[in-house]
Amino acid sequence: MKNQKLSILIILYEEKLETIVKCLEKIKDFKIIIIDNANDKFLKNEIVKRFKIYKYFLNEKNIGFSKAANQGIKACDTEYILFLGADCIINDSSIEQLMLAKEKYKDCFITSPTFYDSAGRLTYNGGPLHGDGAKNQVLKNSGDVCVNCVLTTAVLFKIKDIIDIGLLDEHFFLYFLDDDLCRRIKNINKSVIQVYNSKAIHTHGQLKVKNKFKKIFFGNYYFYYEELYYLYKNNSHQKKYKSFKKKIPKYLLKIIINFLIFRYDKLVYYLSKTLAFFKFKKFIK
Repeated sequence: MKNQKLSILIILYEEKLETIVKCLEKIKDFKIIIIDNANDKFLKNEIVKRFKIYKYFLNEKNIGFSKAANQGIKACDTEYILFLGADCIINDSSIEQLMLAKEKYKDCFITSPTFYDSAGRLTYNGGPLHGDGAKNQVLKNSGDVCVNCVLTTAVLFKIKDIIDIGLLDEHFFLYFLDDDLCRRIKNINKSVIQVYNSKAIHTHGQLKVKNKFKKIFFGNYYFYYEELYYLYKNNSHQKKYKSFKKKIPKYLLKIIINFLIFRYDKLVYYLSKTLAFFKFKKFIK
């Protein structure tokens, strides 16, 4: 391994082997920590046959991104850690740019690369926090820039820094972790830096999960609950909560109607939103 200062943390859940291989092929010179929330023993065997993995954890159940990330942070014994999505490809040079930027900017807490798709089109280079503007807008950057929010698909920071401000909030199972972390960083007057010359390809790889009802339910359930929770943390949930509450009778009616007409995809959609609301309602009591 060339670089003993950095560990790369990859959290898996039902990613395809070929997607993971493309990611790992570019980062062989670093300590790699893998946490698999799908407990896929076959996948582990295939990966460790091809790559040198420093630590590999199989979780018996899906504990969510934040909790798995904290597990990885605790397992890290290097100065730096890079969160990296399994569907994200980044090379040594771009990782080095992230580390150099972290040292260059004295108030910098976290650095992130500029994201491109497989065709080389710029897709993301920093943006606003949730509720402050269009999340998927592309900024007109011509160099390193301090932004309000970056994607945890690829972010680099020092272990000491994250320990100092507290680990990731484990209420965020899947969504809004990026926004919450970046807001916490802003609250201590530290910077979030999008590094212009650090480039990553985000392929948005497909998961192996084939049950469409499971995808619909959990995607919406976690999104709507975690959005309310994120807004609650920042004391701005009241408007969203009241709007949501008014729609619950309508959602309950739609659940019954879609059951009667065998539209189970719609039934699952409205059921997930309804349960997300009641989970949050119970939380704030």
